[in-house]
Amino acid sequence: MDKIKIYTTTTCPYCKMEKEFLDSKGIKYENILVDEDHQAAEEVIKMSGQVGVPFTVIDKEEGGRETILGFDKERLISVLGIR
Repeated sequence: MDKIKIYTTTTCPYCKMEKEFLDSKGIKYENILVDEDHQAAEEVIKMSGQVGVPFTVIDKEEGGRETILGFDKERLISVLGIR
């Protein structure tokens, strides 16, 4: 199974939308609040070059990593193979 981490903030409406979308599809993920975890915020900057949220990291079961900046529903559907 793919391992999914979503870097979010407590006040981000797009973060909430993405989590609700994944919840509706029964997809499990780890939610990391960058506004409460300074080290996690630094991780996002290293991976994406900025602090934009939501920032989703998908470690594929078969290997490889996908990253998605912002709530990109179509890309999530494509990368995760969901409908």
